[in-house]
This record gives sequence, C-alpha cells and structure tokens, in this order.
Amino acid sequence: MLIIVGGIIVLASTLGGFMIAGGKPILLLHLSEFVVILGITGGMIVIATPAHVLKEVVHKTIEALKGKSISKGDFNDLLKLLYEIFMVGRRNGLIALEEHVMDPKKSSIFQRYPVVLNHPERLEFLVNGLKPVIDGKIKPDQLADLMEAELDAKATEAEHPLHVLQLIADSLPAIGIVAAVLGIINTMSAIAEGPEAVGEKVAAALTGTLLGIFIAYGFVSPLGARLKTIVVADEEVLRCIMQAVAGFAKGLAPLTAVEVARRSLNSHVQPGGAELEAALKALAPAK
Repeated sequence: MLIIVGGIIVLASTLGGFMIAGGKPILLLHLSEFVVILGITGGMIVIATPAHVLKEVVHKTIEALKGKSISKGDFNDLLKLLYEIFMVGRRNGLIALEEHVMDPKKSSIFQRYPVVLNHPERLEFLVNGLKPVIDGKIKPDQLADLMEAELDAKATEAEHPLHVLQLIADSLPAIGIVAAVLGIINTMSAIAEGPEAVGEKVAAALTGTLLGIFIAYGFVSPLGARLKTIVVADEEVLRCIMQAVAGFAKGLAPLTAVEVARRSLNSHVQPGGAELEAALKALAPAK
C-alpha cells in the first residue's frame, strides 16, 4: 500500500506544482510521445529479458504493490518450525524426519507453518538442506558449504528482475530524448504553419523528455529499490534456515541451533530471545 501512496504523492506533487505555475495538465497529454516512449521501452524489455525473468519482474512488482513484507512474526513461526523439526530428529532419530521431509505437504509439522509451506522456494531450500542430514551422505561440516552454494545461486537469480528495472530506469531519460528529437524534427517541418503550430509541436517534443525522466526517477527507480528490499528479505529467510540446519547437523541442540539462526537476523525482524525460548519450550512435542 505504501508504494501506491508514494506514487500518488509523486504524481500529485508534479501536477500540482505545474498547475500552481499556471500550467494545464491537458498540455502534457501528447499521444505520440507516449507511443514512442512506451513502445521503445517495451521493445527494449523484450530484447533484453528472457521470458522467465520477465515473469519474475511481474511477480515481484505485484508483490511490492500488495505491500507484503516479512515480519517478526513470520520469523518467529520459521524458528518454531525449525525447532519442532529438530526436536523430532533429536528424540526419535534422524530417520524419523523422513516422513516430514519427503512429503512436507502432508507433514503435521509443516502444515502448522504456512510461512514456509506456502512458499515453494523456502520449502525447497529447507527440504534440500535436511535431506543430506537424514541420508548421512555428507559430513556435517560440509553441509554449510552445500547450502551456501545453493543460497548464492538463488541470490544471483533473484537479482535478475532488479537488473531489468535498472536497465529501464537508466534508459528512459535517453528514450525521452529520442521522443523529443522526433518531435523537433516534426516541428521543423511545420515552421510554415505559423508560431502557434510550432509552439504546440515544441511543447509536445519537450513532453517526451519530461516523461522519460519523470517515469524513470519518479517510479521505475524507486520500484527497483523496493524490490531490492524484498529480495534481501527473502535471502535473509533462507540464510536463517541455513544457519539453523547447519548448526543442527553439527550436533548443536535444537534450542541452540535455533538461537544461532535468531541471532543472524536483522534487529527489526529478530524475535526476542527470552520470548522465543519460552514459546519454543511451550510447544507440544511433535511426532
């Protein structure tokens, strides 16, 4: 919601200042300039962006518009899930985790924590981290490197939409200049029509430059910054999972492994230590 409020403020401030100075908003509406700027931008995106990245740009943009962010409560639930999983492995042996890891959708533990169950990337990362622990195929001290490699790959992939938005933001001012130059060329061919016609065409040309800069710095660049915060937050969730699973694999007690993960979080989403410990100890034993 805040991103929509911010967009309204940008638009209202621009049009409000223009109108206070005596301008009429209708003077900014030149269809030809919109066609050139939006058309070139759209074509550039098609040329530069693979289909799967374009889908991710749309997905992340919708997510940003909805204003959803990872809260302290989400991390609280994540840590509870990890603790319950680890306690099952500690009490009943690692083989007891197999039924939960192999089919998490049917797991009585995972079903209580939609923060992971309903997020395929987080679920896959946790399951992939737990499987080697159950199978015993790698040494415990090697698991952190394995999960770190997967995390790096996911982080690189998550940045692709940001690069697309950065490309758009960097290109729009120049695209606006292209629209303006086209307008000036059109103006030069209409000099014989008189000052009024020339003035109208010059205004249309200048609108092209305005639109390019306005859209780039008023909307696209801030949207890229917002998506960056979403990407960083998603990565923090995965890193929290990695810290806990790697610690448990090395033999840390479930409570200690979860505490290590908790301390890796940023302060604004980090659950309180005493409250979390009390909540974990109050959980009913998982089976």
